[in-house]
Amino acid sequence: MSMFDVSRVSVEVGGKEISFETGKLAKQASGSVVVQAGDTMVLCTATAGRERDVDFLPLTVDVEERHYAAGKIPGSFFRREARAGEKATLTARMIDRPLRPLFSKGWHRETQLVSQIMSVDHVNPYDILAMNGASAALAVSDIPVAEHVGAVRVGKLDGDFVVNPEEERHTELELDLIVAGTSEAILMVEAGANGVTEQEILDALDIAHAEIKKLTAAMQELRDKAGKEKLEVAEPEIDKALLSSIEGSHGSKLEEATQIQAKLERQDAIDAVEEEALAEYAPAGDGDDADHDRESEVKAAFAKLEREMIRKHIAVDKKRPDGRAKDEIRPIETEVDIAPRVHGSALFTRGETQILSNVALGTTRMDMKVDNLGLQDKKTFWHHYNFPPFSVGEAGFMRGPKRRDIGHGALAERALSAVVPTGEDFPYVVRVVSETLESNGSSSMGSVCASSMALMAAGVPTKAPVAGVAMGLIKEGDDYIVLTDIAGVEDHLGDMDFKVAGTSEGITALQMDIKITGVTFDILEDALSQAHEGRQFILGKMAEAIEAPREKLSDFAPRIESIKIDQEKIGAVIGKGGETIRSLCEEFEADIDVEDDGTVRVYAPTGQLVEACIARIEGMTKDAEVGDRYSAGKVVKTTNFGAFIELTKGTDGLLHISNVKPGERVGVVEDVLNAGDEIDVTVVEVDRERGRIGLRLSEDPDVAGKTKEDLVSVGTGDSGPPSRGGGRSRDGGGRGRGREGGGGRR
Repeated sequence: MSMFDVSRVSVEVGGKEISFETGKLAKQASGSVVVQAGDTMVLCTATAGRERDVDFLPLTVDVEERHYAAGKIPGSFFRREARAGEKATLTARMIDRPLRPLFSKGWHRETQLVSQIMSVDHVNPYDILAMNGASAALAVSDIPVAEHVGAVRVGKLDGDFVVNPEEERHTELELDLIVAGTSEAILMVEAGANGVTEQEILDALDIAHAEIKKLTAAMQELRDKAGKEKLEVAEPEIDKALLSSIEGSHGSKLEEATQIQAKLERQDAIDAVEEEALAEYAPAGDGDDADHDRESEVKAAFAKLEREMIRKHIAVDKKRPDGRAKDEIRPIETEVDIAPRVHGSALFTRGETQILSNVALGTTRMDMKVDNLGLQDKKTFWHHYNFPPFSVGEAGFMRGPKRRDIGHGALAERALSAVVPTGEDFPYVVRVVSETLESNGSSSMGSVCASSMALMAAGVPTKAPVAGVAMGLIKEGDDYIVLTDIAGVEDHLGDMDFKVAGTSEGITALQMDIKITGVTFDILEDALSQAHEGRQFILGKMAEAIEAPREKLSDFAPRIESIKIDQEKIGAVIGKGGETIRSLCEEFEADIDVEDDGTVRVYAPTGQLVEACIARIEGMTKDAEVGDRYSAGKVVKTTNFGAFIELTKGTDGLLHISNVKPGERVGVVEDVLNAGDEIDVTVVEVDRERGRIGLRLSEDPDVAGKTKEDLVSVGTGDSGPPSRGGGRSRDGGGRGRGREGGGGRR
């Protein structure tokens, strides 16, 4: 008889089975579920710890990637997983955002949701399973979250919508939409796209919600089989009498303070009114528990009054805190070329939100190695986002990016990826960094705008400019208002944060968080339509600073050029033991990559060095033709009938004895030339069948100033008989691959 009491349910989503199992693994957690699709398996746990004396929800969400799940060993020095990577961090955020609003306001126990990746098959992505598994673990636990959250991915592939497409097809998706919600409403959306319409987004959301209902039903079935009894928790109540008293004594002052348009001035004015209320209703005492409780009650009542007052002004009276109309965007200033030595920079200021984006271009050797459980192993374009405390007028620690910073950077990266050229069209690695210098609402969308301009200023040939705008919603009963370009207070007190980025033609990224259940598809349609209009306005403002990508890169940007050579000539470029390519790199201060198909990429600090290096390589690899001139050709051998001159590595030409000294007869070649001498020569004859190349000195009057056609007659005139007037091709050390490691790079 088994020691495990296992319960299992399954559901078909998008034509694939997803199973939920509990009762076997990690039984000491408050709730534990193994969710599986194919051979991808995730262990999800929900654990409640001790009670904390705080006025917020102490919830932590962690996603732990274990490389053994994909049969890998970590690439770090210690060969052990360290801090969570970007993929794991973004998945944790997608778990947190829809679940957090569902916890009771009175739940203050330490709560942790952990998703540990046990196995991946690279067909079924683990992120969707982790999102569903976390909710299922809460469902079977005693933690008081009554509603279940399901999650699905909807992709657009070859013009059709596909639910939970296979991981290997993700790079082909025209739309990659992740949706989480309950059986009644959508709560969270993350999307990247190649420019889809607003209607396509709505259609995809409708498809997603139908699948989400199946998942939440399966979670309820699992709870019915194995769920624990939920703990009781009392939601904090506001003292209505106290609330009424504060409104009567300080309501008018608070009303006046909330109407101040400047963010910091408004906050200071509201804080001053709160201090007056505390002084009147919770005067400072001896610091005992009763005094502390009374102060907390006054603060809670004051916060509720402030919230209700601002929301009523917006939703019912249609008056925003800064006086704008519902679809009005704050004043915008745009500028490029802020930092003189940066490859591309741009400043985007919208109201009290200001972003400085900077672009750095690098060679393909600077690509980002991706060491996670996914199929992608490197990135050549990425976007980072920084949010220093001074941007909101605070002093604080700066200890690297937080999860929010990583999330905002990834959102901007998705928005811009659709327009950034591929490596074949633009052989550079591109890094963009957005520095938030001021923040009062939607710095992530400001980053999209600033970064799009910075890319164009850097000369990156993006397909189109991209702009982003944040939409909000305030809903009071049947009254609601959709707000364009929300400020910080509207985000904090609002019911929806809806960020939309895209070109003038379509959407490239979308992120939505909904805090209430009454958001209908009609409201979402209004928000998308209003966002479209806002995006067009912002694109117009961006065009005032820069309309299209510059044709020329910055003087400080590295130069990268590529040419294609005959594969048989690769050995000539590499040289014996890599000798030739090393000397080229040293002479031209360049990095040179040689691929197996004959593609040669040259990277150097300046355009002149790149051009000179490419000219040298072309000279080394092209077949000699009549009229070609070679400077500093080295005499490699002398004979009684002439001198062999090295034109390129592996190829010699013959300077006949009759041409060694123009206008004079020479009896012995060594009287004029010796091995090791360098001279300028011109090709006057090519006999490919016999592999012979005839030369004359470039200063020979029979050669100087002659055209290619003229030289053909010169070459067939007095250069000597064919058996004596030709050259030869030498294999030397130039044939074959000869590259270190055989990988196409040195």
